[in-house]
Formats: sequence, C-alpha cells, structure tokens
Amino acid sequence: MKFWIGAALALAIGVGLPLLPVNEYVFYAGYVVLTYVVLATAWNILGGYAGYVNFGPPAFFGIGAYAAVVLFKWLGAPLGVQIAGAAFMGGAMGFGVGLLTLRLRGIFFAIATVAIIFIMETLMVNWRYVGGATGLQLLRPQVELYASYTRMLFAVIAVMAVASVAIARYVQESWIGRGLRALRDSEEAAEGCGVPTLRLKLVACTLSGALMGAAGAPMPMYLSFIEPASTFNLAYTIGSLGSAIIGGMSHWAGPIVGAILLGSLQQIITVTISNEMNVLVVGVLLVVFVVAAPEGILGLFRKVLGRTSK
Repeated sequence: MKFWIGAALALAIGVGLPLLPVNEYVFYAGYVVLTYVVLATAWNILGGYAGYVNFGPPAFFGIGAYAAVVLFKWLGAPLGVQIAGAAFMGGAMGFGVGLLTLRLRGIFFAIATVAIIFIMETLMVNWRYVGGATGLQLLRPQVELYASYTRMLFAVIAVMAVASVAIARYVQESWIGRGLRALRDSEEAAEGCGVPTLRLKLVACTLSGALMGAAGAPMPMYLSFIEPASTFNLAYTIGSLGSAIIGGMSHWAGPIVGAILLGSLQQIITVTISNEMNVLVVGVLLVVFVVAAPEGILGLFRKVLGRTSK
C-alpha cells in the first residue's frame, strides 16, 4: 500500500509540476534524469534480477527512437502511439536477441549485446528515410495543456518512470522474480529444481527491451533532431549500468536511487563545469561503489541500519 501511495504522489508531482511557473531548465534536465530511471530500471530486470549483464541499452533505446520517428513521419502518429510502437519494437528485438544469445553466458553474452548496438547503428546510418548518417530534423507539434513541449515530455516520461518501476516491483515480488534470482545464483541448480530458466530469461529480455524502447520514443521530439551516432551512444549503457550498480541491483528501488543521484550530478556538472567531465564522474563513482559498497547505496543503508539496531 505504501508503494502505491508513493507512486500516486510521484505521478501527481510529475504531471502537475509542469503546470506551475517553474524555470524551463528544470524540465529539460529532469527529463534526462527520468529517462535514466526508466533505462536503469529496465536494465536491472535482466542484469540485476537474472544476472545477465547487458551492454546493449543503446540498441533498444535507439530502435525505440527510430520506431517513433517512422510512425511520426509516415502516419503522423501522436506521441502515445509512438511510445507503444517503440515498446513493441524494443520488446520484439529483445525476444529475438534472447533467442539468439541467451544460451550464451557471462562475457560471451555481454559481447553479443555490444555487437547489436553496432548492427543497429549501421542499419540506421544507411536508411535515408530516417535521415541516414546526417540525421533528420523534426518539427514539434503544438501542445494545449502545457506551456511548452518540453514540459509535456517531462510529464510523459514521469508517467513512464512510475510505470516502469511498478512493473519492476511486480517482477521482483512475483514467481518470475524468484525464478530469475534462482538462475542468477546458480542456473544449473535452478534447472535441476524445475525452474524454466530459458523461458524466464526470454521474458526478462523482452520486458527489459520493451521498456528501453519506450524510453527512446520521446527523445527525437525532445531534441527536435535524431541521428545515429548520438542515438546509439554507449553513454546510455554507462548510465543504465552505472545507476543500477550505484543504487543497488538486488531491489527495484536501487536503480531509482542511482539514476537520480547520477543523472542529477551529471546535469549539475554539465552546467557548472563541462559535459566532458560526466564520464570521469561516472567512472570515479563506479570504482568507489564497486570497491567500497558492491551492493550499492541500498546495501550500504541496510548495513548501517543493521549496525545501529544491535
């Protein structure tokens, strides 16, 4: 019950805040932070719960972005339809990738997911309908409820963030989550106990891909431009994986904490110092947390509570 009260409160703030006379940059930067919440939450379903490290978020994010562009350019589809189409494409690609790669394990699976990024980027570079290598300029449609399109996108990504967290929480507490944790601890033992490991991995890969694809759908309109190099940028991998590791991969709340901390810090550094410092900040934080707090902020918090309760 507490979760749903918190979710309703977060949803109300996300939808209502853009209606208030707040500085526009809050929504411009907040959109990026909430996008990382969705990406990190999606990554954690496969990488955290199941233990399959996925380096391919840019591929799913990018296919979602380009699916939205195709729907907008071809049919003039509204944003809601673009997001649904992007989620379908991301989920379909996740299912296909799962069939091809989920029998791989460890570093072999991780390398295969990296290869998917370059395959998808190469396809988009050579597809002139969506701009090819030079990119495509997009004209934002008019909005009625909010004062600007950026404010509207902030409200949309806030709804998507709450929905993705609710899905991740359901997965964690359901039989799916228990099965994923079992195969993460020992896949052979899980199979021996009758856990349908391949089916669960396909579910995790499909669901993770669908959420990442949906996260990519609003990005072309957010930038009013799309091109392959930035859309399939490995920074999305670093942000997704880094947020989950920093926050904690064993719980649905970990990626939220990590994404808000990391995303906000990156936005502050971008404004006050330079954009190039973002990679250094992520690298330093990852090293610190891997060495000092491998279970992330949530794990560190639990240890502190355990000591104080004794």
